[in-house]
Amino acid sequence: MIFVDQELVAALATEFRNSLKVLNAVGDETRQAILMALLQGPQNPGMRVGEIRVETHLSRPAVSHHLKILKEAQIISVRKEGTRNYYRLDTGSKLMLMKSLVNEIEKVLAQCDGQAREQ
Repeated sequence: MIFVDQELVAALATEFRNSLKVLNAVGDETRQAILMALLQGPQNPGMRVGEIRVETHLSRPAVSHHLKILKEAQIISVRKEGTRNYYRLDTGSKLMLMKSLVNEIEKVLAQCDGQAREQ
């Protein structure tokens, strides 16, 4: 039987809680398409809703809805120039939380693997 260090389990649970908004935001295929468009588009000044709409073949309201979710998850940022809004990946993006989550998962898996080899 494999026992996982409870401190590792607690750390993993914390990382999952910290990453919840990001996981929900990037777990949707439509938002993934928007993120891919933003990655391939100009980072300066960013992309406007109409440009994202063309790249993703979504309606303007759908793009706006999904951009709002990505913005609330702190994955993208918006820069306003007068009446124009430019969206781009946030340089301090919460996507980095996923890296911490994966690191914690790897620690737990390494411990499980080490114990399995001992048996």
